[in-house]
Amino acid sequence: MSSYKSIKDSETVFTELMTPGYANFGDKVHGGFILSIMDKVAYATAVKHCEGYVVTIGVDAVEFHKPVEIGNLLTMKSRVNYVGKTAMIVGIRCEATDIKTGAISHTNTAFFTMNMKPTQEGDMVPGLILETEEDIRRFAEGLYIKKMGTEKRNMLRGDMNGKTKEQVLDYIKGERMRWEID
Repeated sequence: MSSYKSIKDSETVFTELMTPGYANFGDKVHGGFILSIMDKVAYATAVKHCEGYVVTIGVDAVEFHKPVEIGNLLTMKSRVNYVGKTAMIVGIRCEATDIKTGAISHTNTAFFTMNMKPTQEGDMVPGLILETEEDIRRFAEGLYIKKMGTEKRNMLRGDMNGKTKEQVLDYIKGERMRWEID
């Protein structure tokens, strides 16, 4: 496995016609269906980069900008934005094309964190060759997403542990809740 690879080596483009079987109760494409395709595209992109087995370990910053209509062609464009030792952040942009008018809408954006399962001691994800200012920006954005995920997990695991009931209640005071415990 090469120690560094170009982002272009793993770029993936996937297009599928959105059919009535994908509809939600509002006659739009179900968001869960779109996420399912995104996960498969992220997998394909990560596998192309590391040439090994990967698993999804996180999905960050999923944004639904516009609904996807039944009859649209949904195109997902993905690339590896950031790599660590065993993890990669794959960015995905979804665009819906109205096949009657040719109009293209940016519908979704997401970042998937994929983890390579090393087959040998010392296996690491190949590094990224950054060739443009956009590549550098996306790599930095991926590093930020990684750090924010780590901070979020640490907070959820530890920040509230060890706090008194009064400290926790003070933290959530003013939110849309009420407590009915002693």
